[in-house]
Amino acid sequence: MSMAYYRLLQRKCGRKAFNTYRFLINLRSRVQQITLWQVVASSLIGLAGLYFAALSVEAHRSLATSAYDFGLYDQGIWLLSRFDNPFVTLMGRNLFGDHTSFVLLLLVPLYWIFNSSSTLFIVQALVIVAGGVPVFLYARKRLESEAMATVFVGAYLLHPATVWTALENFHPDAFLGLFVATAMYAALERKWRVYLVACVLALSVKEDVALVLVPLGIWVAFRRHRKVGLFTVLTSSWYMLIAIFGIQRGINGVTFQNSWRIPFGGPLGVLRTAFTDPLALLSHLWSDSRPYYLLQLVLPVAMGFVVFPEVAAIAGVVVFVNILSSFWYQYHIEYHYSFVIVPVLVIGTVYALGRLPMHWRRWVVAVCALCTLGSAFMWSPVPGARTKVAYNGSNHPMVVAAREALSKIPSDAIVSAYHPLTAQLARRERIYAFPVPFRRALYGLDPFAAGDVLPFADEITFVVLPVNMDKEMTDTWSQVSARFTISYANSWWVVYQRISNPPDK
Repeated sequence: MSMAYYRLLQRKCGRKAFNTYRFLINLRSRVQQITLWQVVASSLIGLAGLYFAALSVEAHRSLATSAYDFGLYDQGIWLLSRFDNPFVTLMGRNLFGDHTSFVLLLLVPLYWIFNSSSTLFIVQALVIVAGGVPVFLYARKRLESEAMATVFVGAYLLHPATVWTALENFHPDAFLGLFVATAMYAALERKWRVYLVACVLALSVKEDVALVLVPLGIWVAFRRHRKVGLFTVLTSSWYMLIAIFGIQRGINGVTFQNSWRIPFGGPLGVLRTAFTDPLALLSHLWSDSRPYYLLQLVLPVAMGFVVFPEVAAIAGVVVFVNILSSFWYQYHIEYHYSFVIVPVLVIGTVYALGRLPMHWRRWVVAVCALCTLGSAFMWSPVPGARTKVAYNGSNHPMVVAAREALSKIPSDAIVSAYHPLTAQLARRERIYAFPVPFRRALYGLDPFAAGDVLPFADEITFVVLPVNMDKEMTDTWSQVSARFTISYANSWWVVYQRISNPPDK
């Protein structure tokens, strides 16, 4: 329509009606531009988000979450929302002394609005599936096909590491799918403002994200923009050192707390072994289930990145660290340590396939689609798959009984509770996972110190335990039970309250 027609229409209809008309015309034009594959990709993202949120919330309501790793974040963010010191009594450390996850500060306003303990699970689901957006945007342009781009959105969403991270309690690492994918998309497309923002946000998730950002910066320096790449390398390295040796040491009084995960006596031992006994190092890297873990990482993308692996190689340092670690969780796909690898492998595969002629590209993408579906069936707990998430259900008699028992505990009480119950009681100033504080376990700067009674054991006012306890719990409770009386009990749980004047021993 001509500008003269618009002016005439504006005079006849009035400015307000005209603006409404123009908005509707523009909206119709945008809707008409939506393609079938955009709808399919958006539906995949939406359905995955709904599934992740619904299942993780139901698992939480079914007592399938715990102090580690949901309760400690719920307590820490809740304390921040009240402008209190975020000293998390569930682990005996400051929230940011464990990891410098300052991204959690962005969630504080949500605690002013929503009172539900399900908030973190919904946020986690949303940020994980949002990582599919930069994957689609880059794949659409690189592969010149929205259908192919949709395949890689599915590869990202259905990857076993993605699904398990969405369902494994709550972890700040969930943000890395979105932030790392966005940083890579922006680097590949030379969108430097978006790139820098994404890198800063990624560093706010965890100090060791530098293990991805440094290789990414090196790639950027060689392939895209030398100054931006070098700035990424220097800033990421500097921040990781500051976080470990400055922030964490300032908060905790000690530096890196996970050196026990490094075999051969630490980093120098690994380096020494690599030169003096390389077969021992190779044997370690190939031991246990590490080869199977590598297969689970790369099969969902059919190893398509091997065509031209330079972008996928950005994840190489994290993959090596995971299989080097003596910590079992790091080289098992069911835990969050693998999630940061997923966007790198998916986008790295897209980058590699973009170098193939179109007829070959179609065949390899088809194989990727089949491998994505096969891997999801084998290892991802999605509907119709072989793998399932075990939980009782929120209407199970044991769960219903637990809710009744927990309702008897005052909101300001100092509590020690059976480990799975602590996630339901985390929003209080002091909550401990039994046997803490009557016996140390996974608590303090050295979480593996055990056996000693903590000095504030006499400050506990309520204890919640199952009716049927194992021998270790029974032994601990028998030493202090005389100081408490039963205030409520049902067929599953017992709530004990401290006696004002306990009998002499």
